[in-house]
Amino acid sequence: DVKRLLAILNRLVDGGNSMIIIEHNLHVIKSADWVIDMGPEGGQGGGRVVATGTPEEVAKNPNSVTGEYLKKLLK
Repeated sequence: DVKRLLAILNRLVDGGNSMIIIEHNLHVIKSADWVIDMGPEGGQGGGRVVATGTPEEVAKNPNSVTGEYLKKLLK
């Protein structure tokens, strides 16, 4: 359940902890303070930083496939 996961992660952050999460779920990504989008594809076609920033900044980056999907969710 994503809501439960986010609640637990937010409690950890509120307690002064830093979190590094590797995730594909857009609801988790949109809740992040900072996103590092790797790509542009998976496997051999990936491994490069495509975009970095807040979810809103990544959504504005034309090189980010993740950003295209985030745009729809952040509206």
